[in-house]
Amino acid sequence: MLYIGIDLGTSAVKLLLMNSGGEIVRIVSKEYGLSFPHPGWSEQNPEDWYTQSMEGVKELLEGQDKSQVAGISFGGQMHGLVMLDEKDQVIRPAILWNDGRTTKETDYLNEVIGRKKLEQYTANIAFAGFTAPKILWVKEHEPENFARCRKIMLPKDYLAYRLTGVFSTDYSDASGMLLLDVAHKCWSADMCRICGISEEMLPRLYESYEKTGCVKREVAQELGIPESTVVAAGAGDNAASAVGTGTVGEGKCNISLGTSGTLFISADHFVSMNGQNAVHDFAHADGSFHLMGCMLSAASCNKWWTEQILHTKDYPAEQAEITDDRLGGNHVFYLPYLMGERSPLNDPLARSTFIGMTMDTTRADMTQAMLEGVAFGLRDSLEIARSLGISVTKSTIVGGGSKSPLWRKIVANVCNLTLEIPESVEGPSMGGAMLAAVACGEYSDVRTACEKIVRISRTEEPDPELVRKYEEKYQQFRQIYPALKELFPKLQ
Repeated sequence: MLYIGIDLGTSAVKLLLMNSGGEIVRIVSKEYGLSFPHPGWSEQNPEDWYTQSMEGVKELLEGQDKSQVAGISFGGQMHGLVMLDEKDQVIRPAILWNDGRTTKETDYLNEVIGRKKLEQYTANIAFAGFTAPKILWVKEHEPENFARCRKIMLPKDYLAYRLTGVFSTDYSDASGMLLLDVAHKCWSADMCRICGISEEMLPRLYESYEKTGCVKREVAQELGIPESTVVAAGAGDNAASAVGTGTVGEGKCNISLGTSGTLFISADHFVSMNGQNAVHDFAHADGSFHLMGCMLSAASCNKWWTEQILHTKDYPAEQAEITDDRLGGNHVFYLPYLMGERSPLNDPLARSTFIGMTMDTTRADMTQAMLEGVAFGLRDSLEIARSLGISVTKSTIVGGGSKSPLWRKIVANVCNLTLEIPESVEGPSMGGAMLAAVACGEYSDVRTACEKIVRISRTEEPDPELVRKYEEKYQQFRQIYPALKELFPKLQ
């Protein structure tokens, strides 16, 4: 049988076709636009997601026996606000995960409602990218749109709704809305009241590997696949990526160097944050839980620096001068806050900066500082997890940035972690296909699928001397943001 995993990303949808043995048959990617109507805003047209996904599936299945398609599932960009009216029409462009317009609403939730109350209701505090602050923003600034709203959903769930007609979401993705009582896996009545919505406006909750329905007849006919094709709930992109890298079970870790950067640590049981809400406390796609730190700009820092500032796309050439003897000795530092920062700062007004340049600073020094700054940002979230008594000594690593041997080495030594590089680095799309296979009974559960499918190709070991050097640099790095924090609001 064949299984389709759909990774609904920020700049493109990536579709993956997997066979029963867990082997990748084909991968297709389709791009779509991203809109920035105002500084710090980020929006997309949900119709583009559906159109490009349908075109992608058609291309994915060219030359294949379409009758063998058994299941479809998803990994999707989290936190986005999609609103439908009574006729199931999209009311306004989706407000995305990296949108920073909700400073006022986030402050209201954290300071007026209170962090302790939010943790009690949802296990998390408010971050600017979460869905609940976006709902409050629409309620305040676009009351006519808020009044029309009948359904609230997340990006991948809009796609699933178009495919099946079933109004659904999964626990992992719903965890990032600030509307879910994560510990008890149900919608929070208190948060619905605070946001002025009813539970009827929210989708039914499923485990990521559960069947929510089958494709609609017209969808099956357009794609040429059976009407019996199962659609599983899917997961938020990071949870789906964790499945694709085998990050299930107590204390497993995955680092993603994608557009955003994430540190993902799985746990068999719910972990109370006890006020340490600088990282997220979410449900996992295998039915358990996880902690996650998310920095808003990771590989996007590299893209911005290399393409927009240096005006080149030759990434290896820009990193070629950064030899091993230079690591741990750079005097230039970079704060990776191009879109503000989420974990662990929770500061949408934070901004990127280089500091420490002198007359002998080179282009390579600046590039190295950028790569190191992202690694230091990941280390910030790792320190929070360690403060909760969680011991992590190794991690898988995925995402576009992980293809750089230099960046992998920097991350391994900054974080003092053994990094494992999976044979398949497709992340959310692979995880989506695996969830579809579980929903169809191909594998008994998610952990079994991971054990059967995920393989490690090579490892990156930290070097004790480099770890020592980077420890000193990290302690310097962590002093820069506090020194500049009061300045950032004045720069807006």
